[in-house]
Amino acid sequence: MSKSDGSESTLQTPIAIIGMGCLFPNARGLQEYWRLLRRSEDGIREVPSSHWSVADYFAPEGNGADLTYCRRGAFLSSIDFDPTEFGIPPATLEAIDTSQLLSLVVAKAAMQDAGYGHEREFDRSRTSVILGVTGTQEMVLPLAARMGHPIWRRALRACGVSEDVTESVVREISEAYVSWQENSFPGLLGNVVAGRIANRLNLRGTNCVVDAACASSLSAIHLSMLELSSGRSDLALSGGVDALNDIFMFMCFSKTQALSPTGDARPFSKDADGTVIGEGVGMVVLKRLEDARRDGDRIYAVIRGMGSSSDGRSQSIYAPRSQGQAEALRSAYRLGGVDPGTIEMVEAHGTGTRVGDLVEFEALKTVYRQARARGTWCALGSVKSQIGHTKAAAGVAGLIKAVLALHHQVLPPTIKVSEPNPEFEIASSPFYLNTEPRPWIATNAHPRRSCVSSFGFGGSNFHVVLEECASAEVDVAWDGSVDIIALSARSREELTEQVAQWHKLSSESPARNVVAYRAKQSRDAFCPSDDQRLVLVVEHGADLTKLLAEAKKMLVAKDGEPTWSVANAFFGSSAADGKTAFLFPGQGS
Repeated sequence: MSKSDGSESTLQTPIAIIGMGCLFPNARGLQEYWRLLRRSEDGIREVPSSHWSVADYFAPEGNGADLTYCRRGAFLSSIDFDPTEFGIPPATLEAIDTSQLLSLVVAKAAMQDAGYGHEREFDRSRTSVILGVTGTQEMVLPLAARMGHPIWRRALRACGVSEDVTESVVREISEAYVSWQENSFPGLLGNVVAGRIANRLNLRGTNCVVDAACASSLSAIHLSMLELSSGRSDLALSGGVDALNDIFMFMCFSKTQALSPTGDARPFSKDADGTVIGEGVGMVVLKRLEDARRDGDRIYAVIRGMGSSSDGRSQSIYAPRSQGQAEALRSAYRLGGVDPGTIEMVEAHGTGTRVGDLVEFEALKTVYRQARARGTWCALGSVKSQIGHTKAAAGVAGLIKAVLALHHQVLPPTIKVSEPNPEFEIASSPFYLNTEPRPWIATNAHPRRSCVSSFGFGGSNFHVVLEECASAEVDVAWDGSVDIIALSARSREELTEQVAQWHKLSSESPARNVVAYRAKQSRDAFCPSDDQRLVLVVEHGADLTKLLAEAKKMLVAKDGEPTWSVANAFFGSSAADGKTAFLFPGQGS
């Protein structure tokens, strides 16, 4: 609703975030993402050979056509994907964009996290899928490249190459690219990222994608909120998807001089020299707050307001404008009925480019100083220092970070900032750069509140206001950095055999996600009536194979001893019924 002067006359409908799912660099899922955030881990690294060849495309000064001056970025780790789980014939995988496949995994995880998995009955005809996806998708490039064969053929003939050799070379080049097939067209379309999710999960509400460049995911969440507020949908799966970090994308950012020549994103730092680009998929499940409370849903946080604006006329189509960003901030606070003086954490767009960060900081300072004339009260940061600029998924990466911060009542750090940019004069501003994890102490004056910004090329500006849910239960803040493998057996020989099987598994499948999955299976299978028990505490980065070898060795060496512990391995034997070998007080203990 709006008045004749254009200002909003009513508050936005409060929207609950009831489920989340994600894949980000060094983080396969919510728990691992929280671990990365809380432990100040760095997901930025050298470009892997799976993406592009540094030898072919890198030049330190960026001299020459078709070369980049940056060789570092943030990339998703490999995950196990079973196409039959989603009813996809394995033979068609080559023709389906990676973004579509990864989105299925995250969408399923988010819906299950919300309690709306396939086993639950709910009105699927009023459940929408709206995602932020940019125009360029991975499969477009190789399929389009194949169509250059007339140019290759003419060039070879012009150089006097024989017809037989010409055809051989053309065939050799063509075979280096993915071939066209029946499934190629849907496999390369951005809108099918949402369409495939709606199809496979049987969600029959609105199904579309939106493109606001680097603000795409918050744009999608904005549209989802409008669907829910208008009553057209009762549930919405929203967020952003970006799995494209190939040489094409590096060239796009290189030629606008946006990439960091030193290969690190340092938002708001005196050492900031550009951004690095990353990959990511993040989704949230949204519901009207009153409905979520009525249905007993777990509520991570509440969206109070979403502001949007355009920069309007400026000196360049991709040059940010402080006044336009400030208007998005003001709109969010008006619609949410929230005073910016009560915001205690801002997850900024914060790309690490000197001009972009300065423009954003000026907009923030202008709006927040209007709320309080003096004082410093608000933590400022950007997850791009850890996972790079995930482009279409950048906004939702920041959103999930802010939601987890509210949910676990912790202010996460921004890394790589030894000293703020002196141009900001941050000491006299409402903000401080939060560079280490801190407990988020509540105030009696208002709930904990956070905001997230996302800005895209072309002047697309979005700013969202989040608030903790006072009635929500606080989960144990287990971040996946420790896994517990609990084994039990009726005899020492059986237990030793189980350890041997685990040793074989860890040697063949050392991936962390395999360990975590098998660890959960072991805890589920733990039998209280067994009197031989072994617990292994596997810390993040630990050598599980070595730990298992040590445990197996000690099982044999200490055959007559009823209890012992060594190197994160704890053994207990109970000779009589009713005796407790050891007790598990809770997850993460």
